[in-house]
Formats: sequence, C-alpha cells, structure tokens
Amino acid sequence: MGKLIRLSLVLILYILLSFNYTSLQAFKLGPDRQLIEVSNSSEESDDTVRVDPLDRLNKYRGGYDIRNLHYWSSTVFTGIYGYAIGVAWLLCGFFYGIFLLVRIFCSKRRCTRKTISCQKQCYLWLFTSAIFFTILAVIASGVVLGGNARFHSRTDKVVDIIIDTADGASDTIYNTTKAMKEMSVTIGGGGAESTRFLTSTSTTLDARAADIQRQARKHRKDIEKGLRIVYIVSTVIVSLNLVALIALSVSGLLRFKRTLYSLIVLCWILTVLCWFLFGIYFFINKFAGDTCRAFESFQQDPYNSSLSLILPCDELVSAKSVMGVVSGGIYRIVSQVNKRISKSYGNFAQICQPFSRPPEYAYQADNCPPKTIPIGDIPQLLHTVACTDPGCIGGILISTRDFNTIKAYTSSIQNILNVYPGMERLVECKTVNDAFSKILENDCSPLKRDAHLVWAASAFLSVVMVALVLIWTVAVAQEPRHRGSLDGSVRPRRTEEVQPFGVSSMETTTIESNTNVELFQNKSHITPPK
Repeated sequence: MGKLIRLSLVLILYILLSFNYTSLQAFKLGPDRQLIEVSNSSEESDDTVRVDPLDRLNKYRGGYDIRNLHYWSSTVFTGIYGYAIGVAWLLCGFFYGIFLLVRIFCSKRRCTRKTISCQKQCYLWLFTSAIFFTILAVIASGVVLGGNARFHSRTDKVVDIIIDTADGASDTIYNTTKAMKEMSVTIGGGGAESTRFLTSTSTTLDARAADIQRQARKHRKDIEKGLRIVYIVSTVIVSLNLVALIALSVSGLLRFKRTLYSLIVLCWILTVLCWFLFGIYFFINKFAGDTCRAFESFQQDPYNSSLSLILPCDELVSAKSVMGVVSGGIYRIVSQVNKRISKSYGNFAQICQPFSRPPEYAYQADNCPPKTIPIGDIPQLLHTVACTDPGCIGGILISTRDFNTIKAYTSSIQNILNVYPGMERLVECKTVNDAFSKILENDCSPLKRDAHLVWAASAFLSVVMVALVLIWTVAVAQEPRHRGSLDGSVRPRRTEEVQPFGVSSMETTTIESNTNVELFQNKSHITPPK
C-alpha cells in the first residue's frame, strides 16, 4: 500500500512536469482583462463650507482635499479671529508708543499737560490685580505647554500609523512582484505570452510600489517638518512669555522702572504672538476635525478620497484585474491536473485547489479536503519519494533537471499563494481601512480634544496677558515723578530708603515732618538739669 501511494505521488509529479509549460497559457489576458488606471470621476463633498481669501472671500465648497490650495487657504483663514486681534493689539501698541514719544517731546518743550494722580487705594488695587493675573497667566501657560506636548505626541502617532501602512503596502507589492518574477524565470521560454504578462505586470506594480514609497517619504517629511516647526515655535513663545510675565511682575513690585518699561514692550509683542498662536491652533483644530471626518468617509468610499494621495486605494484598484488573472490561472492549472489524475488513476489523490469556483476565484488557503496535497507540500514530498541518484534504493528515479523544474515550478506557485492574501487585502483597501479604523477608534477624539484645549488655553492666555500689560502700563503712567530708586539706580537720601508700593514721596515727607514736630515738642517739655 505504501509503495502504491508513493507511486501515485510520483505520477502526480510527472503529470505536473508534463503539464507545466503549456498550462501557463491560463495566465493569458483576455480582451477585457487589462491593467487600467482608475480616475475619480466624482467630486468629494462634505459639510466643509468656508470663506476662501484666495477667491475674493467666496465660499469654498470643495470638501476635504489636501491637494487643493483653496482648501488650505480657507482652513487657515478660520483662525482669522486670532490673527485680527493680534494685529489690532500690535497697532494699539504702535499708536501708544507714538503717543508716549509726543508726550516726551512736549515735556521737554514745557508743554502744559495734565498729571493723573493715583491714591493709595488705586495702587493697592493695581498691585492685587497684577498678582492675580500673573497667577492666571502662569496656569494658562502650563496648560498650553502640556496640551501642546500631548497634541504633538498624538500627531506623531497618527502620522506613524499612516506612513507605516503606506510602507507596508509597498512591501506587499514588492513581495508580489518578486513572486511573479520568480515564476517568469521558472517558465522561461516555455510560455512566451505568459512570461511577457508576468514581466509587464511586475514592472507596472514595481513602479507603483516605488511611487507609493516615494510619496509616503515625501509627505512624512513635510508633515513632520510642519508639526515640528509649530511645536517648537509655540513652545518657545509660551516659555518666553512665561519668563517675561514673571519678570514683569517682579520688576513692577520692586519698582525697577527702566526694566519695567522694557518688559512691558516685550510682553506687548509676546501678547501679539500669543494671539497668532491662538489663531494657528484654532485652524489646526479645524483641520484635525476635517481629517477625522475624511477617515470616516474613506471607509465608505475608499476610491474617491484625497487621502489616496498617501494610501493609494484608487491606484491599486486596477490590480484587481491582475489578481483575477492570477487566481483564475492557478485555478485552471490545478483543475486540469486533477482531471488528468482522475482520468488516469481515479480520485486516489488530488492537488488541493486554493481557489473557489469561477467567477469569484476566492482564495481559500485552509480549505483543503482530505486526501489532497497542498501545492506547498509537493517539494517536500518530492524529496521523500524521489531521488536523482541512479544508485538510490527505495525511491523513484527521476532526472535532476525534472526534479529541479518541478521544485521550482511548485515553489513559484506557492510563493504567489503566500503573498496573495496580503495583496488581496491591499487592492480591496482592507489594510488601509484597518489603519484608519484604528486611528478613528483610538486617536481622533484625543487629537481633537488636545487641539481644542491648546487653542482655548492660548486664547485665555492672550486675554490675561492683555489685562496684565494694561495694568502695568497704567501703573507706570500714574507713577509720580520723584527722585529715588524708581529707575533702578541708587541715589543718596536724607531721611528715607525705598518707598513702599503705593506710598508717594509727598506722603513720606508729610510723615517725616509730623515726626520731627513731635520730637521738637517732646524736647520742649524736658526740664534741663540744675
């Protein structure tokens, strides 16, 4: 019985050997099976309707499209609130600076001007307000820095998922074309038309894989560069603003006037940048929301999305015809070999059919019935039952050439079967959909939440900075002009050191005069000793 089984296996191998070259005509392309390009005939549409500054402020209605300059301009323009307030605050500072210059010029020419006086309660109120707003600004700065770091980390994760998926798609295509090239070499001159088909198909797919890889690297570089610039610039602005506002309050409390003037100007400029930062992150929040909605729409229609610029479902849909040709060709080869085996030896042993019946040709790798031999096991069985040495005992003698040909032929088919599931998932966009589903499930909500937190905290920080700068500007404007350490210099005084905050020099002089009068009166009541 064992010899009969071994003999049957060898007969199967010989049938394969005699059938190998001619049967590959099954890979011939029909008139309707050709590699085609698919173009998007329908426009993307969603609820994205925004003012486009590049189109005379008309509404942009083209939907999410990262390739469209008008989409970017309309999305960036959503941060106009921050940009406009920042410019307005900058102009206020400019005109206030002109006013101060005119005031200084008039004082030198002894022009008459009104002096604004501030009572002790006024200074106390300014002092308390400055401390309060400084604490708020420190808290807001911490929230912005923390939210910015989390947002940057989350965007890095999302970009890594997208680019890794694109790289995986390229690797899958390269593995498929490698298997096709190996089969083309195995066929050799036995099937010229099949060889040309496999060669041309592998060349086309290689070009697309290279394009995917090139686009993925390019977009990864651009995206990471843009995100890094935003992260670094925003971190530097907020950190510098944090240091400046603390120094501003300290200088104001210690009454270092020259330093206080410089810090007010610096904080005024940093407040402008904080408003711009608010506008930028407001626009980024809108873009993050658009991207997450694009992920959702991609799952519904993967072949009509601008996201295919990075993950090319629309370009790989044409590879479905190639997959159909390959699966149909392997199905016909196995079916014809099994028919010849059945005709000659009955249903004693059959080769496992890896595909379902036409027209589906669905891949079914783990659906081999009993008494069938998987194609991948044929080389191993060949080593077991056959030998090429004329002196071998117990084996079936075949030539070395036939042995190598059968082994190469079955191995080439098995290599195609190994990469077939991955390629099938790729052309059906299951790989891309899985990646986007992962992002939607785990990253989209935190990403939008972090972006919203950053722009809201930036807006709050900007408002607090406006109030803080105005408080110290008013305090400086109402500060009486007197001698002393107000400008940070040390000058000799006769009776006082540094005046406390909120106490004018006139009040101090009055207190000293009253003290001297009391001392004089006390001395007048003292009776001189006799």
